[in-house]
Amino acid sequence: MVLDAMHQAKSLPVSDLWLCTFSSTSSTTKCSHSYRTFDRHISRMFNNILVNFTKLPDVTFLVNHIDEPRVLYQSSSEASSPHDRRITVEDRGRQPIWDLLTKNCGLEKRETEGQDSTNAFGLPFVTNISSAQDLCQHPEYSASHGFMMRPVSFRPIHGLVPIFSTGKLSSMGDILIPSPAYTELEFLYDESRDVDWGRKRDSLYWAGSTTGGFALDTHWQLFHRQRFVELTQNLRTNKSYHYLRTKSGVVQKVKSSFLDGRLFDVVFTRIFQCQRKACRDQDAYFNTKSWVDKDEALKSKLAFDIDGNGISGRYYKLLASMSVPIKQTLFQEWHDDRLIPWLHYIPISQSMEELPELVFYLTSTASGKEVARQIAKRGRQWHTRAFREVDMGLYVYRLLLEMARLQDPQRKANVPRE
Repeated sequence: MVLDAMHQAKSLPVSDLWLCTFSSTSSTTKCSHSYRTFDRHISRMFNNILVNFTKLPDVTFLVNHIDEPRVLYQSSSEASSPHDRRITVEDRGRQPIWDLLTKNCGLEKRETEGQDSTNAFGLPFVTNISSAQDLCQHPEYSASHGFMMRPVSFRPIHGLVPIFSTGKLSSMGDILIPSPAYTELEFLYDESRDVDWGRKRDSLYWAGSTTGGFALDTHWQLFHRQRFVELTQNLRTNKSYHYLRTKSGVVQKVKSSFLDGRLFDVVFTRIFQCQRKACRDQDAYFNTKSWVDKDEALKSKLAFDIDGNGISGRYYKLLASMSVPIKQTLFQEWHDDRLIPWLHYIPISQSMEELPELVFYLTSTASGKEVARQIAKRGRQWHTRAFREVDMGLYVYRLLLEMARLQDPQRKANVPRE
């Protein structure tokens, strides 16, 4: 039964799960944890978005506390007996986890989508989000993302158990909910702090910390945030960049050693999640600042957003703004089907090979500037229509209705066989 699996998962050592209950009589959610007292605003978010939903039955659900996703399905061979179908958890923090995440890649037939006919001229422009995020299609991600290489904390739960998380990877089975981080003051959009498009800088902006993986050795240079900052600060000697140029009416990819640093305003503001030597090495390698204004990104036309230990809490703020969100992520979120890449935001590949050309085009050419302005406008308009509390509430309402159906003791699948 579903409730049995949930309580089994909750009772596991280091499960770090909140057991939440929605009450139909009061339309409120209360969450409890075996040792934590602060639920990272989980109950507050559910109370806010479900305040007007009066016909939802009592329902219990589990919410993941940590940033990283949790649920890994067992293959059919692993779950061949009742003993093997137990819910288990393990602690894989600060360890390579690629093999664990992709162990089932070859076991199931994967759906294939039609061939994309978009001509990207030899640069890895993202034309299919689901394909770009599919770990099974990209073995190179094993050495290009901090989460795959050494996650700060990763406690995978093995088995069929419904657990709500704010983000998940393509090979994982978490059930997605809106992130409470999007409702926190730090990440809320304040229009009075924004700048009209014509007054924004022709540049790409990002500032943040070295979250995303735990650095034990020199492998931190392969983590996703470190690769991004290294690229945009032009720190690698003898580095080549690729641009698109028209020669005799034909668009061609050309190699160049030049990167216009004026187009990039990117900096680390905090170096941590690392052993002492790795912290010192990063501090010496990168250009850093001790503090930046939380709304500084709104002064640039292009605002970059990138994974940390999990999803980025800044995303809605950037969508709501008059800047263009430039988004790099491997984490799936509840809203993915609501957003259209290149219409509401611009996706970036994990390699970022296309980033220099993209930033040059959007900031330094007349046609590119207009494309950027239109994407910023459409993303901002869509945010006001599809990301309201009522939109989140409808999504969560339907999700909890399904959870209640699964937990109904009279449901045929829940009735013990004689």
